[in-house]
Amino acid sequence: MLKLYSYFRSSAAYRVRIALALKGLGYETVPIHLLEGGGQQYSPAYRAANPQALVPALQEGAGAPVLTQSLAIMEYLDEAHGGAPLLPQGALARARVRALAQAIACDLHPLNNLRVLRYLKHDLGVSEAQKDAWYAHWVGLGLSAVEAMLAGDAATGQFCHGDSPGLADCCLVPQVFNAQRFQCPLDAYPTINRIVAACQALPAFQQARPECQPDAA
Repeated sequence: MLKLYSYFRSSAAYRVRIALALKGLGYETVPIHLLEGGGQQYSPAYRAANPQALVPALQEGAGAPVLTQSLAIMEYLDEAHGGAPLLPQGALARARVRALAQAIACDLHPLNNLRVLRYLKHDLGVSEAQKDAWYAHWVGLGLSAVEAMLAGDAATGQFCHGDSPGLADCCLVPQVFNAQRFQCPLDAYPTINRIVAACQALPAFQQARPECQPDAA
């Protein structure tokens, strides 16, 4: 049985939950609360499994290695399991999808991650308004770039690449969810909004939503 170390509102864990659902894979959720008690991710037991003290992490059976980093986990699932493919056929198509996924997961998301926002507020002493402005600035830059990448490419279909959801969609939907949580304006991204709406109509994306998780509070 797959075991997913997750926090319901983590966008990185959200990505992996979508991927698991798209591939029809069952799993056990092991909640790691990122705020409770100063953050359960910092416990010695969890650090032993994941020295980065981040979620998600995935383990396939007792004694198996613990996999970390959401993009690596999703590509592992694609290589090790059947079901709907997360990456398309062809080297160029796969490179395009990876570029879209990394534009979100590697460039946009890390600047607005929980530990960054907490450092800004608690260590550097920025105000709540300044923290929100930081968040909105990087969301605007990141989503503007992704919108241009999607809108300007004939390979974009109903979803980020063609007419089947995949790796890039797994990254896009959680990022838009987070932007909505922070009340960032999204009207400037019609292609993104259209794709996210198509994704959210699918059961795999619905069951992965934060409010549907066993640790949702």
